[in-house]
Amino acid sequence: MSRAMVPSQQKLAEKLTILNDRGRGMLTRIYNIKKMSIYSPNKKKMLTKTDSKPAFLSDKSLDSVFKYLHKKFPNIDNHAGALQVINNIKQDVVKSLSLYYFTFVDIMDFKDHVVDLLTTIDACQVHMDVTLNYDLTVNYLNLISTYVSLMILMSRVEDRRVVLSLYNVAYEYLNASSDPSFPRLGQMVIDYDIPLRKLSEEFVPHSRVVVPALLSLHKIYPKRNLPADQMRATGMLSLLAEPLKIMNVPNTDMVQCEYLSLDSMEKWIIFSMMLCHTYLQEAQLWDLWKTALQSGYIVQLCRDEVLHIHSYINTFFESLKGHNLHKRITEVKDLQHQALQSSPAIHRERRKFLRSALKELALIFTDQPGLLGPKGLYVFQALAVARDEIHWLLRHFDNPPSKKHTVKLSQEDFVDRQLPELLFNMEELKSLLRKYNQVVQRYFVQYLAGYDAVLLNQLIQEITNDSNLAHCPEDESVILSSLYNTIAGLSVKQVEANEVFDFRGVRLDWFRLQAYTSVSRAGLVLRDHQDLGKHLNMIVFHTKLVDYLDELINETGDLSIYCFYHQIFEHQFKQCMEFPAQHRFSIVFPIICGHFMNATHELCPEERHSIGTTSVQYAHWFLKEMSDEVNQVITAICEEQCMLNYKLLPKHSAASILQSSNKHKKNKDKKKQVGPEEEKPGTESVRKNRENFTRMDKLHMALTELCYAINHCNVIQVWEHGFVPREFFIQHLETRFNKALVGMMMYNPDTSEIAKPSELLSSVKAIMSVLQGLENYVQIDIARVFNSVLPQQTQATDSFNGEKTITANYTNWYLEVLLRRVTVNIGQIVYSPNHKAFVTVATDNNSKENLYLAAEEYADLTELRALAELIGPYGMRYLGERLMGHVASQVDELKKLVIQNKEVLFNMRTSFDKPEVMRDLFRRLGNVDSVLMRMTIIGILLSFRSLAQDALLDVLEDRIPFLMASVQDLQHFVPNMKDTKYSHMKQQVVNEMASAAGLSCDIDPLLISALRSQKNEDGERKASTSSDTEVANESDYELACLLMVFVAVSIPTLAKKDVSVFKASLEGNLSNCHCLAKAVNQIAGALFTIHGPGDVSDRLQEFLALASSSLLRLGQSQEQEKETFKNRESVYILLDLIVQESPYLTMDLLESCFPYALLRNAYHTVYKASAVDI
Repeated sequence: MSRAMVPSQQKLAEKLTILNDRGRGMLTRIYNIKKMSIYSPNKKKMLTKTDSKPAFLSDKSLDSVFKYLHKKFPNIDNHAGALQVINNIKQDVVKSLSLYYFTFVDIMDFKDHVVDLLTTIDACQVHMDVTLNYDLTVNYLNLISTYVSLMILMSRVEDRRVVLSLYNVAYEYLNASSDPSFPRLGQMVIDYDIPLRKLSEEFVPHSRVVVPALLSLHKIYPKRNLPADQMRATGMLSLLAEPLKIMNVPNTDMVQCEYLSLDSMEKWIIFSMMLCHTYLQEAQLWDLWKTALQSGYIVQLCRDEVLHIHSYINTFFESLKGHNLHKRITEVKDLQHQALQSSPAIHRERRKFLRSALKELALIFTDQPGLLGPKGLYVFQALAVARDEIHWLLRHFDNPPSKKHTVKLSQEDFVDRQLPELLFNMEELKSLLRKYNQVVQRYFVQYLAGYDAVLLNQLIQEITNDSNLAHCPEDESVILSSLYNTIAGLSVKQVEANEVFDFRGVRLDWFRLQAYTSVSRAGLVLRDHQDLGKHLNMIVFHTKLVDYLDELINETGDLSIYCFYHQIFEHQFKQCMEFPAQHRFSIVFPIICGHFMNATHELCPEERHSIGTTSVQYAHWFLKEMSDEVNQVITAICEEQCMLNYKLLPKHSAASILQSSNKHKKNKDKKKQVGPEEEKPGTESVRKNRENFTRMDKLHMALTELCYAINHCNVIQVWEHGFVPREFFIQHLETRFNKALVGMMMYNPDTSEIAKPSELLSSVKAIMSVLQGLENYVQIDIARVFNSVLPQQTQATDSFNGEKTITANYTNWYLEVLLRRVTVNIGQIVYSPNHKAFVTVATDNNSKENLYLAAEEYADLTELRALAELIGPYGMRYLGERLMGHVASQVDELKKLVIQNKEVLFNMRTSFDKPEVMRDLFRRLGNVDSVLMRMTIIGILLSFRSLAQDALLDVLEDRIPFLMASVQDLQHFVPNMKDTKYSHMKQQVVNEMASAAGLSCDIDPLLISALRSQKNEDGERKASTSSDTEVANESDYELACLLMVFVAVSIPTLAKKDVSVFKASLEGNLSNCHCLAKAVNQIAGALFTIHGPGDVSDRLQEFLALASSSLLRLGQSQEQEKETFKNRESVYILLDLIVQESPYLTMDLLESCFPYALLRNAYHTVYKASAVDI
């Protein structure tokens, strides 16, 4: 005796939910297996992913085995001799192919469950109506389309026979018996080689349920599949079409159908009618079939796996012999022609309509977010329609029709340059829903409790009082009571308390109730109480807006499909960046990367990492390209501003001044044609018509649009990463700014060309003013960029790429180019204390026209002030340290010369009051010119150092006057200490601080540091080597004393040289020997501070005595010698300069050993000679 089937015991709702989810997982797994393409017997195609490819599949010796397995499948003789080779690799085969094999086993298991469930639904005679039992019908049709897609996709895996057979043979060798699933698995593969033939046979009994479900779509599909003109005419998605009803909830009795996917409905119609093609004679079904096939010519199976649907249908119909389907085949071909001819233009116009409609919605909801409550359905409708249009475009653009068709498709219908705007408006609507989710929650919590619960209670009472219904079944009664009690107990206070809502039980109960009340002979028939069904569908939608909002957004607006159309994704982004009007929407591309993980499924966890990595890489690339584009625009604006700023430099005023002065002079030649006037700065701002855009206008417009994109969102979540567009932009801006600073120097090491510091500073200020204006476009702290980049230019290398900075390049240029030319080209470049600059001097041998380097244009106080402002105190200190390194190397060479003449110098030191002895000793003295040359070089370097310090002091006094006042006060009034040792250390610290601030010190701390480090290096060499050099063996103090003797007795020889002449206009000698004054004082002070007991004053007095006695003997020379020493007056002045420069010597001391009358006459002579030259 058979029992009646109890619907509540069949758990149709639960099975449909589980099988739909499992079907999506199976589709994902078979999709990945198909993309893997392990082996194809026709194309000899092996695994494309080298990291997933088993080694044995690359073995060419197995090709014959693969061919045998493919040919004999599924009846494989495992004892055949051709298969014995598999016995050697059986473990590797089983291990490598188990995932592949068991995916097919799972598909077979899934097929069994689907067939069982469909049979159960047939047996229960379930009535399907998408407008009434929405969840039941949608899940049923989804299951069919998933099942059909899975079987078709499985049949397209070319290597399925080989790999399944290979696994089974290896399994049998390993376990002495074949896999128990293989016989049924092999039969399934054979049966579904042509999947639709087998499926159509299976669905013959199911058509009684499928056809009514499809007929219910006739109520909604035609309304959703409208051309753009009709959408506009009906006011679809427009809140302003009926302004009086703007606060009302949309009046619809099938609310969930309003945002049902058009793609899904078309798949349901096409797949179901392929399987139930005998019902195409019915008018409504034929209308649905015709409309769906006219809408496009590509249908999605899974991700980017698609069908050219018309060709596929015709191939299937042609394979059905005896059904007389010639008419249907002709109709499908006609529909294909219509789809090719009209669908691209229809969808193009629909996208145009959606752009304006979604923009309108975004603007209204941004201004009035409270409307998201009553009009929230419009957002999901808009997202669903836009999502469907994007999916249509992607699959049709990526899969053009075969060339055999005569219809020529226009590329303009597929290359949508304004698509980023549509994508952006979609994301804008989604972000508004997420931002104002509590607004939506508050509205619908009150709506559920205040309206839905009341109406539900009335409908339940009507059912209870229905005379046609004997009694309401217990299960149905319990579910209805539970639904009412759940929503009636809601309160706004729960939203205010941030309580987490969970209505999944409510929705599942309604799903169960649909299953109970839709079967035949149900106690409560849902068809007889349609108001109840439609109201419960409304309640379910409202509950989703309270607790299921994110999932609802993903359901209607997910764009993870782009993960599988990455080439189109890249193309659309590049197209967006090439079209200035779409720049502001470019931020949508990295945002879409955050959708990619929605495409994953828990049944295929191995693809999560690859998809996640892809999403992160694309988001990074998009933001990088956007940042580069913004930086290119900023660079172009900076170049324009620098050019305008360059025109304002003082050197360009000469032409205007000359032109102005000529106006006051009478032209003798009136016929002489005057050339056109040069364009003056400022004329670029004169406008006759504001509509005429200049290049600068276009650049600022592009900057505005791009910065809007950068500034649109704070954080973009992609997989497990958070991208901050503004931070991304700032990092690239810092790198570009850093490169620009160095690039503007125009430093060429080969030709030794470099920009003037003042011109570079002017350009840097122009760029900084442009960058400061960025704060008007994007919310960034530009001071942070300056504080990050500019201090790095004060160091030798930057932290971005370890490249040379402004400081390094200018230091290298000044030391290796300018100062080297000063020391090598004697008499051409002179340090002028009067001009506070190094000056190029025109002589008979060289005219200024022949000199390509004008020293005064790079090494005067103005240029060095600009340099100090560019590189700051740290950079100037680095310049000083490098300079003092050169001084220390010269001192080291001088010590070697002193050692060579040590004995003579020692005797001269004790015999300076014996003229004859001194004359004889001087003749024995060697390398006199070399000593003077090296001391002069030191003097030149120290003079440049002094000039740089003055420039730094001027800059700092202007920038930080109060702090500089404190430093000066501290330098002048160093606190006294009882302990001499600590007092000396404190003085040293104060001097270093003062020197770093540009203040002059008696002895330069950097010079002391350089000489001390040289002394330490010499000491280490002496300790590490057994044969010490002569320098290491001598007493440093004694060598310092003898060095001063050497310089003192060598000074008179300067009078013999023509270039030693003193130029009053420059206040210096042409040979730069006046720089000896600074060299003598600084070197003496430093050497005796380091090596001696601090008797600097005594040693300088000794030097003065030696130098004065030597010069006095010069004045007592005979007439012949006087002609030789023709510049002795210039050398006398040098002695005066040494005393003036020294903090340890006084004029009284000088006069005691050198007559002041000689100095006065010397000054009179040289100034008189200079006046004659002028």
